Amino acid sequence: MINFNGTILSKDKFNLPYNNRAFSYGDSIFDTSKLIDGKIEFLEAHYFRLMASMRMLRMEIPMFFTLEYFEKEIFKITESLNLEKKARIKFTVFRNIGGLYTPNNNKIDFIVEATNLEIAVKEHYVVDLFKDYYVSSDLISTIKTNNRIVNVLASIYASENGLDNCLLLNEKKNVVEATNGNVFLIKGNEVHTPPLSEGCIKGIIRNKVIEKIQNNGMFRLVEKSISPFELLKADAMFITNSIIGIQSISNYRKKEFNTYMVDMVQENA
Repeated sequence: MINFNGTILSKDKFNLPYNNRAFSYGDSIFDTSKLIDGKIEFLEAHYFRLMASMRMLRMEIPMFFTLEYFEKEIFKITESLNLEKKARIKFTVFRNIGGLYTPNNNKIDFIVEATNLEIAVKEHYVVDLFKDYYVSSDLISTIKTNNRIVNVLASIYASENGLDNCLLLNEKKNVVEATNGNVFLIKGNEVHTPPLSEGCIKGIIRNKVIEKIQNNGMFRLVEKSISPFELLKADAMFITNSIIGIQSISNYRKKEFNTYMVDMVQENA
C-alpha cells in the first residue's frame, strides 16, 4: 500500500507513467523519518526541511500543504498498514508530468511509503573513502533530491569490499558525509563536522546533535572542512541519520576508534 496524493492504493494497482519527471530528470525530493510509539520524531523539522527544499527547486507548494496535512498523510498510510506504533517513512515529492528540462508547470504530486522499522546499530562498523566520484560543494547538494547516484555507487563499493559504509568526498577532496548520513569526528574535547558549504546533507539529526553539543558545554562543536588525513588523527568518529540516530565507527582502514567517546557525546547530546 502507498499513499498517492492522499489516496491509499495497493502497489500492484499503482503505476507511475513512463514520463514521470522523477524518473526522467530526477526532478524530485524526498524525506525519510521514523515513527516511534505512534509519534513522528522531529516532525516539524522534517516538514520544514521538505518545504524549504521544495522552494529551492521552484516547486509550487499547495496552500493546504500544512504541517497538520503532512502529519495526517503519514498517519493515513501507517494506519492502513497496521504500522501505527513503529515505521520507517519516506515522503517523496515530484513535479507534475510535462515538458522536457523546462517543466510545463511547477505543480506537484507526492507519494508516502511506510515500511517496518528495523534499527540495527552495529558494534563493529568499518568505513573507507569512496574516491571514484565526488559530491559537489554547492547548496543543491544539501537537499535530498532523488539524484543519489554517487551514494548508490559508494554503497555498491562498500558491499563489494566488505565495508559497512563509505565516506564521500567533494571536488576539493574533503570529507563530506557518509552514504547515508552526516559524519562527525571527535578530537579531545572537540567535535568536528563539515559545514553545509562543503555539500553535506542538511540532516535533521545533524542539526539536533550540533544544537545539544553547543548547549551542553562538555564538548566544543567545530564546523570545519575535514581532509582525509584528519580521519587518522581523530579519537572517534560517528555517523548520524534520522533512522539510526548515532552510529559509532569502529575502524577506518587500520585506525581503530574509541567508541566509548561517542557514547559520551550521545549521553550529553
